[in-house]
Amino acid sequence: MSDAWGRRVLKREIGLFDATALGIGAIIGSGIFVVTGIVAGIAGPAMVFSIIIAGIIAVISAMSIAELGSYLPEEGGTYAYAQKLISPFAGFIAGWIWIFSNIFVGAAVSLGFAHYFVTLLPSIPVKVIAVAICLIFIIINYLGLKGSVLFNNILVLAKILILLFFIAFGLGFIRPGTFTPLMAEGSLGILSGAALIFFAYTGFARVTIMAEEVKDPEKTIPRSIYLALGISTAIYLLVSFVAVGLAGAPVLAHSGSPLTDAIGMTGNSGAVLVISLGAMIATASVLLTTIMGISRIVFSMARSRDLPPLFGRIHPRFCTPHYSITITGACMIAALILADLALVVAVSTFAMLLYYLIANIAALRLPPEHRRYPLAVPVTGALSCAGLIVFLSPASWIIGCIGLVTGGVWFVLRRKSAS
Repeated sequence: MSDAWGRRVLKREIGLFDATALGIGAIIGSGIFVVTGIVAGIAGPAMVFSIIIAGIIAVISAMSIAELGSYLPEEGGTYAYAQKLISPFAGFIAGWIWIFSNIFVGAAVSLGFAHYFVTLLPSIPVKVIAVAICLIFIIINYLGLKGSVLFNNILVLAKILILLFFIAFGLGFIRPGTFTPLMAEGSLGILSGAALIFFAYTGFARVTIMAEEVKDPEKTIPRSIYLALGISTAIYLLVSFVAVGLAGAPVLAHSGSPLTDAIGMTGNSGAVLVISLGAMIATASVLLTTIMGISRIVFSMARSRDLPPLFGRIHPRFCTPHYSITITGACMIAALILADLALVVAVSTFAMLLYYLIANIAALRLPPEHRRYPLAVPVTGALSCAGLIVFLSPASWIIGCIGLVTGGVWFVLRRKSAS
């Protein structure tokens, strides 16, 4: 397809159900299966409050994202919003941050999938499995969006059913004593936990990255974001409540597979197997939407000439940004060797909070006639994102800043060569 200026554009074939499923698939993933344990160690039984705080901040930023998505329903998300409403440099940094963060997220969830897989087939090396699953999803995205969306919907449905099983099965085995003392780590622990658990929410704006492929984007994008956030937050709260009730925060804090260990407290090996499979489905779902989202950002940046034009080409048969998918996928596979889950979570959260900070600033620049919410919404969103960054580790600050400087240098060199 081509637009009024003769540019190749992508088909609009994502409806409300598919868009919501994409959001849920991006939100509920490695966070609920892995970060739950880390946050339990920081916030203790009060981790439910960390989830609520992170969820509220996500909703506030989602309000800004929703009105931006309605005003500029274009491929690229915050990259496009910041470029047009703030400055080309702000737009470039937003896109660069997204790519920087999600390449390592994709590598981490590939490894997460592999670690759960080897519990079933321990004879296969972890790295081999991780590379294989990454390649499979690169191919799925390459062959066409419709297959990607359909496959994602299947993964999301299976994932939700398994988490509902965890909740329903585990409720009968909860030990009330595991919730005392509730505020063992104090308010600082809750806020630090909220900063890390925000990692589990960062996918809520994934559908805006693909806005050019969404049907009736002015209505579909806001509705899908709110639905995805509401459903995901409810599941997070119930799962964390049951997990703490089964195993207690100290056990979860020292576990690499907290939900598996929590359900293991019931003594039912079948339930343990189901949850292990659920973890694999969750990481696979996030990997699929991560590859999908990164490739679209790179595609959009190439069309704006911030990246080489090769990334902006669309496959004549499959109508997908095939070079963008292939090259970013290759970077993800390369990153598998360097992926460290604990650090990746912090670095990715640092980058994503900056990304949503830029989105809230962009929302401040919207024309008054296109503003759905008071100015207090994007102001609160920007301050909240900046506030959470303070509670992240120094290592994440260092690596995140290195990534920002690298992007800034590329932007300057690119502009100089163009002139």
